[in-house]
Amino acid sequence: MASLQIAHNTRIVKEAARIAGFDYCGISAARFLEEEAPRLESWLNRNQHGTMSWMENYFDKRLDPRKLVDGAKSVVSVLLNYTPAPEDEILSTGETKISRYAYGKDYHYVLKDKFKQMLQHITEQIGEVNGRAFVDSAPVMDKAWAKQGGLGWVGKHSNIITKDSGSYFFIGELIIDLELDADGPIKDYCGTCTRCIDACPTNAITEPYQVDGSKCISYLTIELKEQIPSEFKEQMQGWAFGCDICQEVCPWNRFAQPINKNEFSPSEELKKYFEMPLKEITKEVFNILFKDSTIKRTKIEGLSRNLTFIKKET
Repeated sequence: MASLQIAHNTRIVKEAARIAGFDYCGISAARFLEEEAPRLESWLNRNQHGTMSWMENYFDKRLDPRKLVDGAKSVVSVLLNYTPAPEDEILSTGETKISRYAYGKDYHYVLKDKFKQMLQHITEQIGEVNGRAFVDSAPVMDKAWAKQGGLGWVGKHSNIITKDSGSYFFIGELIIDLELDADGPIKDYCGTCTRCIDACPTNAITEPYQVDGSKCISYLTIELKEQIPSEFKEQMQGWAFGCDICQEVCPWNRFAQPINKNEFSPSEELKKYFEMPLKEITKEVFNILFKDSTIKRTKIEGLSRNLTFIKKET
């Protein structure tokens, strides 16, 4: 394909991402992630994925998007901001806290709807293309591709950080059979900072850029289906679903831009619940509060387990 046509298609794809409502869009050539393979293998061999046995599956597909989409030529990575407005921060400052990404509507649905709009625009402008969107729905290394696409760098806490807006972003990918101009990675700006490492109460960040998932509060409160090990009893700091500590202390998040009221803002019902003293949650309350929330993944049994575990003895 002529370079002018590739450049034209690249502009259309990035414009489609903007129209769909994504905050950032970066492009990589679809290829085998050779540099990530040994890191992933070592992480799995150290059992730092805990009980997430599904991480061991589809090793080759996880590293090569061409095995997920026939004829794939480009990986289009996008970021969508979920930084809460100051008045909504109460859900992360009270006795019981939930991660900011879970304040509002389940991000899987929101991003997939935007990807549908994006792909429709691309098709209207370019013609029929074969593309598939991924939002935590398949073995795709989203942070690695966001890095390759120049959207940010992978911080020492393993999250993507943008230089001008911090790290409170959802990541998604559109793997497409369209040749596009690649953006390329940017510099790592973490420098000598170790605030995220120092702040982690469970010592899950074992070294810069290395997270032991089996010790992470997000894993313990969401992915772990068994009882939370007693060794973490005094280390949870009130987090009932997920954890934002490593992002809260990151200096780059002073540049985070709060969202306007949208799908990711907490409902008034949820805010009222978290203003109340910690109490036993009922199934009825759970179904009302978390009907469209990612928190429903834990089910009432999981959230009740977490609330009981973090409840301070009186």
